[in-house]
Amino acid sequence: MPKKPVIGITIGDVAGVGPEVAAKALAHKEVYEISNPLIIGDRKVMEKACEITGVGLKISPVKEPSAAKFEYGAMDVLDLDNIDMSRFEYGKVNAMAGKASGEYLIKAVELALHKQIAAIVTCPINKEALHAGGYKYDGHTEFLADLTQTRNYAMLLVNGPFRVAHVSTHCSLREACDRVRKPRVLTVIKLLNDTLKRLNIESPRIGVAGLNPHAGEHGLFGDEEIKEIAPAIEEARKEGLQVEGPLPPDTIFTKLRGRVFDGVVAMYHDQGHIPSKVLGFTIDPKTGEWVDMKGVNVTIGLPIIRVSVEHGTAYDKAGKGVSNPQSLMEAIQVAVELAGGGQP
Repeated sequence: MPKKPVIGITIGDVAGVGPEVAAKALAHKEVYEISNPLIIGDRKVMEKACEITGVGLKISPVKEPSAAKFEYGAMDVLDLDNIDMSRFEYGKVNAMAGKASGEYLIKAVELALHKQIAAIVTCPINKEALHAGGYKYDGHTEFLADLTQTRNYAMLLVNGPFRVAHVSTHCSLREACDRVRKPRVLTVIKLLNDTLKRLNIESPRIGVAGLNPHAGEHGLFGDEEIKEIAPAIEEARKEGLQVEGPLPPDTIFTKLRGRVFDGVVAMYHDQGHIPSKVLGFTIDPKTGEWVDMKGVNVTIGLPIIRVSVEHGTAYDKAGKGVSNPQSLMEAIQVAVELAGGGQP
């Protein structure tokens, strides 16, 4: 049997639910059955998270991944010791927490690039806190691209067989329309195809959404499909990829759910995120609490593996021990699959 991959888990913004979902996830023995999880964060914060959640885990601080024992019941924490607990407060934007979240990611990327961990799994950050901490990025994705000097990358949402890659993400809708260009659409098609193969899909079937209602209706509602999207699809087909489209955005996700496709390329953030979250997130109508938070976020195109939870910092729940670790556990599973189940 191959060795279990070392998965570096960054705890994100410590004022949010990241530390708590990390503690809850590592309290599940099945996480250790498929991986060697290494928390990258602050020992003191994780001790507090274990106390709040009542998971009963011991903390084993380490200086480097090679010192970790990966024993269930004793959480290995690569301790950056960058949080002053006397100034720490849950549920509020804080420059100290934002700076720390950036430092956790920088350390994780360093370890991944030096093959000391097989993949990175990230807990959520707060963009305002990140900026206050001195890191002027729109989010994890852009930060990671800069750290790894990656030009061509994309966001991929994964919820089991429901996989959606995005041509653009964090920008205005007006700018998102302007970003629909043949080279970019073709790049995302190729990145999605390569990732699906890494997920053991030998001949991926990819659907590409249109930008406009009814995919433009042959130019009646816009010509981006004719001028930019269709030519990208044709080029991908010439290179041997199985690609269909552009298809109406209001029906393509039904086909994805019905397994007609192995993955879909969406043109902008909400076009891909809304169906993914409608499918993956469920609220209990009686309590108003989230009972399902399925789905993860994969940054494709990087020279390293990065998977993230598909939820935010949830400041309103932070420090209460009620957070749901489901998305983080799924992120670890996907990271293990992408890593091939073996050591780097």
